[in-house]
Amino acid sequence: MLIASWNVNSIRTRLNQVEQFLDEIKPDLLCLQETKVQDDLFPKETIESKGYQTFIYGQKSYNGVALISKLPLEDIRIGMNGEECHNQESIFFDEQKRIISAMIDGIRVVNVYVPNGSSLESDKFDYKIKWLNCLNEYLNIQALRNEPLCLLGDFNIILDKKDVHNQKRFNNGIMASPSERDALKKILGNRLEDVFRLFEQHSGHWSWWDYRSGAWQKDQGWRIDHIYLTDELIKNARSCVIHKKFRGNQQPSDHAPVLVDINWPPLEIDDDFFY
Repeated sequence: MLIASWNVNSIRTRLNQVEQFLDEIKPDLLCLQETKVQDDLFPKETIESKGYQTFIYGQKSYNGVALISKLPLEDIRIGMNGEECHNQESIFFDEQKRIISAMIDGIRVVNVYVPNGSSLESDKFDYKIKWLNCLNEYLNIQALRNEPLCLLGDFNIILDKKDVHNQKRFNNGIMASPSERDALKKILGNRLEDVFRLFEQHSGHWSWWDYRSGAWQKDQGWRIDHIYLTDELIKNARSCVIHKKFRGNQQPSDHAPVLVDINWPPLEIDDDFFY
């Protein structure tokens, strides 16, 4: 099963690039972030004409997440309250459309667009930490159902010095602070593992390049788009790659798509076969 995550930074601006990705890569499920369009203006017809179904949770000009799937999706849940989160702030957080989840072939996929936070001194940073804490409760509720989990999206956080081109930025500023990492590590706990690092241990692999200061031309990026899997999925992961070439398109998103290939459902062998 091929599952992809991509912050497209406006689906309508990048629609032909999403079409190209679907035609070339043929993912079973593409999870989009920052679609920046209200639901009734999402280009469903164009995407569905390619044999995909779409489930969307968007708002005008900002945020927005979507699921684009070849395979049937079940139990679609939108927003923090999609898990009946007991945190009263979850209703407040749902004013921004940042999370959607579904079951696909027995896997719960949770697609998130984590707030950027702006700066460590801003109210937006406080919002980011509280949002992450609410996500932790959301996933604790999901864990009670014992569903294999794929948590993915734009996390706007680096977990390691290897995830940023200039390691002096580690512990220095937004997306790189100990508070952000601690909040994300609490979410991951012992349950979720970064599947990209299962296959690639070295630095130099980025998923986001700032539009400013020629970051793309200088390859000065950050790895802030992640895919996390629970143990039963990690054991069946075959690859995880960043499709960097899509960042080199004309009028690109500032993010590149990330793709995981999972041998799922795993092949079941009848014990009688060996006798």
